[in-house]
Amino acid sequence: MNTTLNYSPNFDLKKRRVNQIKFVIFHYTGMRRESDAIKKLTIEKSKVSCHYLIKSNGEILMLVPELYIAWHAGISIWKKYKLINKFSIGIELSNPGHDHNYKKFSKRQINSLIKLGKFLIRKYKIKPSSFLGHSDIAVDRKKDPGEKFPWKYLSKKKIGLWHDLNQSFTKKKRNIKLDKNDKFKFFKNLSKIGYPEVKFIYDTKYTKLITKAFQRRFRQELINGIIDLECLVISDNIVKKLK
Repeated sequence: MNTTLNYSPNFDLKKRRVNQIKFVIFHYTGMRRESDAIKKLTIEKSKVSCHYLIKSNGEILMLVPELYIAWHAGISIWKKYKLINKFSIGIELSNPGHDHNYKKFSKRQINSLIKLGKFLIRKYKIKPSSFLGHSDIAVDRKKDPGEKFPWKYLSKKKIGLWHDLNQSFTKKKRNIKLDKNDKFKFFKNLSKIGYPEVKFIYDTKYTKLITKAFQRRFRQELINGIIDLECLVISDNIVKKLK
């Protein structure tokens, strides 16, 4: 796998052990210009970095060697893990993001990501369920890599999870309201998948944000923060795939 070195000074000086690496986290750069994103990730005053950046043309830059902790995840949680930087490899994809005319990721980017993903699977035994988006681990702060990130396609390469339900079947469940017990079940499913536990299901800002994070990942056609039967059956299917 060909990579170009473009080192960032933003990482923890202490090396971690190989067996500490559990996750791969995908991000988009969220800046209008690719050159500005690279600059931000490689200047000390920004205090942010990642291990790899995939440019629009598919070129892979290595910014931080894998055994060092890069600063990409921030305040984050998944399952029992908190502050995910310590346990993850961060991959940024050049994309302007939701604030700057969010667009599809290029075919070259995705092809390079698949090569990189397979390399990391072999090297660190990363499970499909351990490829995550920034919005998965920081539901109240982040939207990246967003609903245009091809999770369904990548899942066929063992990079990330996707449900195996027929789209026409799930769409018939869309906008069908749930009762309180079914909403509890949905949030219990989310907790089994890895999202933070939700103890209350009332119409709160946080429950909408965590529902949107789930939809952005697994129901990309409609992200409205409203729990419906389609969300529930998809979450049921994902939980079964984890067993």
